[in-house]
Amino acid sequence: MKIGIEAQRLFRPHKHGMDRVAQELIKNLQVIDKNNEYVVFVKPDRDTDAISETANFSIVEIPGGPYPYWEQIKLPKMAKQYNCDILHCTGNTAPIRTKIPLVTTLHDIIFMEDSVMQQLRNGASWYQKVGNLYRRIILNGVVKNSQRLITVSDFEKENIVDAFKEKSIGHIQTIHNGVSTHFMNSADLVALNHAKIKYNLPDNYMLHLANKDPRKNTKNVIKAFEGFLRTTRIPYKLVMLGYTKEDLVNTLKEIQSMELMNKVILPGYVPDRDLPAIYSLSQLFLFPSLREGFGIPIIEAMACGVPVITSNTSSMPEIAGDAACLVDPNHTESILQGIIKIETDTDYKEELIKKGLERCQLFSWRQMALQILDVYNNLYNDIKA
Repeated sequence: MKIGIEAQRLFRPHKHGMDRVAQELIKNLQVIDKNNEYVVFVKPDRDTDAISETANFSIVEIPGGPYPYWEQIKLPKMAKQYNCDILHCTGNTAPIRTKIPLVTTLHDIIFMEDSVMQQLRNGASWYQKVGNLYRRIILNGVVKNSQRLITVSDFEKENIVDAFKEKSIGHIQTIHNGVSTHFMNSADLVALNHAKIKYNLPDNYMLHLANKDPRKNTKNVIKAFEGFLRTTRIPYKLVMLGYTKEDLVNTLKEIQSMELMNKVILPGYVPDRDLPAIYSLSQLFLFPSLREGFGIPIIEAMACGVPVITSNTSSMPEIAGDAACLVDPNHTESILQGIIKIETDTDYKEELIKKGLERCQLFSWRQMALQILDVYNNLYNDIKA
């Protein structure tokens, strides 16, 4: 069997959730599957070390063009040229006219929800708006053309089934994401100190993965942090990854909290290899997102021995279980009370850490890859039957 895997953004230097999932899938398949032949289709970019070719894995760079043109025209043409028996598209979209049997990973359908689209219209970047519009336009065709759909949580599976209940959506299966083995509670003081110096990290800080996407709930996180500072004399700071100084200034002006400028540290984009140290050095991890299909950072933080605050909505309770402090993301006071409980109740904090270290072991990239390999095999057998 020859399997094509779309990993268009895998070579870009700044990888995000779906890119990292595709990378882990490929790396784990390279270990566990020595029989089938794979062709990985990527767009040329700078991080060519993201994956390497092996005996049965070839990398094909498909150059240039806007993403819709790359995906709808170039990708199916190249998959046909390389005689792929199956094409797996890993990032929520796929060609809608290819005749090659298609597996699509639909991480979420957040971009189809009117409430989310309203938030995006109010605060998202031009790139995010265009990307979500493209997804909305083609999703019906993608679902119709996919022989197999994979999603990442039972919560999202229910959403997808409900959204397409009047249409045939083929076979849909939940396959959870994993956590990389280098995410651990590090005792390497040299590595921790190196990260502290490299990213100008303070002694006491809370960690938040910020984003201009309104669903990441950064405004409420900042408001809750501001409320916490009023309750303690500990010189806490808020470390926000993925936010620029311009982003921060605009947000603080909007919520009228410019006095927090010197309380926030902005390391910018942090590569995956440095994330475990930044998690490990933090006092707690703030992830009260408004909407997630899975929420990989939840289990990454747990694996690093950090107590987690996340939302009581969407997929997050499914992923966190009872190993996180669940709060109402729409109410700053709820987030604040979660912070206060962790910081004032030592037994509760230690319990969260212990449960988190146990919980994260339920999620494995190897297990994910094995389950997806089963999807490939079952589809191929159906094709040949």
